[in-house]
Amino acid sequence: MIGYLIALAITGLVVGALARLALPGRDPLSIFQTLLVGLAGSFAAGLLYAALFHRNGGGILLSVLFSTAIVYAIRRARGGSLTRPAPRDELRDPRSRL
Repeated sequence: MIGYLIALAITGLVVGALARLALPGRDPLSIFQTLLVGLAGSFAAGLLYAALFHRNGGGILLSVLFSTAIVYAIRRARGGSLTRPAPRDELRDPRSRL
């Protein structure tokens, strides 16, 4: 059981890191947040694959694609765009834009 959880964490970290590399610019995500993004993308990809093809799996490519979409959503929620992350001063104090 512990081995499975360690493998799951490593897989989530790799998928999350590839998703962050897919978008240009820096993203202020911690290692734990990267791991969570990778796990969420893998889970969503597995659900979609099971719903469409009635089989288990989804593949690394679909997992990275979903994780990239999650990283993009986080970037947009913080005030960034596709090619430019949010400025650092806006991350500290969201009221500074007012």
